[in-house]
Amino acid sequence: MIVEARAYARAGLLGNPSDGYFGKAISISVKNFGAHVSIFQSPEMKIESQNDDLNIYRNIYDLVEKVNLSGYYGGDRLIKAAIYIFCRYCEKCGQKLNNKNFTLRYHSSIPRQVGLAGSSAIITAVFRALMQFYEIEIPLEMLPTLILSTETEELGINAGLQDRVIQVYEGCVYMDFDRKIIEKKNHGYYERINPSLLPKLYIAYKTSLGKVSGKALNTIRNRYDNGDTFVIETLQKIASLAEIGKEAILNKDYLTLHQAMNENFNLRKQIMPINESNLEMIETARSCGASAKFAGSGGSIVGMYTDDDMLSHLIVQLKKLNARVIKPYII
Repeated sequence: MIVEARAYARAGLLGNPSDGYFGKAISISVKNFGAHVSIFQSPEMKIESQNDDLNIYRNIYDLVEKVNLSGYYGGDRLIKAAIYIFCRYCEKCGQKLNNKNFTLRYHSSIPRQVGLAGSSAIITAVFRALMQFYEIEIPLEMLPTLILSTETEELGINAGLQDRVIQVYEGCVYMDFDRKIIEKKNHGYYERINPSLLPKLYIAYKTSLGKVSGKALNTIRNRYDNGDTFVIETLQKIASLAEIGKEAILNKDYLTLHQAMNENFNLRKQIMPINESNLEMIETARSCGASAKFAGSGGSIVGMYTDDDMLSHLIVQLKKLNARVIKPYII
């Protein structure tokens, strides 16, 4: 028996990065890119590394180029941590795993480290595959929390629940991570939004801007933990934009949504450093008449456009920056 599971990229429409600070967010799943995991029974347990994870290089410059594009970490550590957390969860819940080994293979088409949640997609796909292979059920609302703990507790990655929620629920989801809800239930309030209500959206990204998202968020985490009033208040304002955005989507008030998306980035810029190449993408997209904000932690942007002429203009202008533009495929 071969078990196969998938999880897709995501783009944060509003609220990020407040999701890591008891805020609110709206995200979409982006099915243009995904992580695929297959598991089949075997005599021993084995994780087959993807080509990018193999420590084999043409020369020293090839190593440098791959570090620049993908960082120092591959998918193997994500998979090991996911298996560990899955097993620990089953033991804690008294769910005995069948005594059988497996070989796990994975592949991901999600551009690495450009803010499209490639790492959490791999972990989500691993959890789904393990649940099928061992015939274990995990409540839907709890699964994102387990996936997050894989990254934060086991791997020390600074992250929030947003990515894991949208990759578990898919489509378009409004999320409220109110502290009281989280502390009481160990998960937030998650509400699906009909994707047919969304406006025309685009995503643009530069693989040359790849960076580890946890590192990108460390500065704001330190300031938040130290009680920086300006950071705390700004994150609250960013969170409130998700509420505004939800009502705007439900009412198809796309002007308000356009303004909220732009304001999300403007507020983020006040508390986090933005490199010139990222800022150049934002400003170029806005000069075409589109809204623009980070899809995640940097390297990719998401926004609204009004018609095909504007989309064509976006493609031409962003191509000059070596950025690729896609229309997100959402179900």
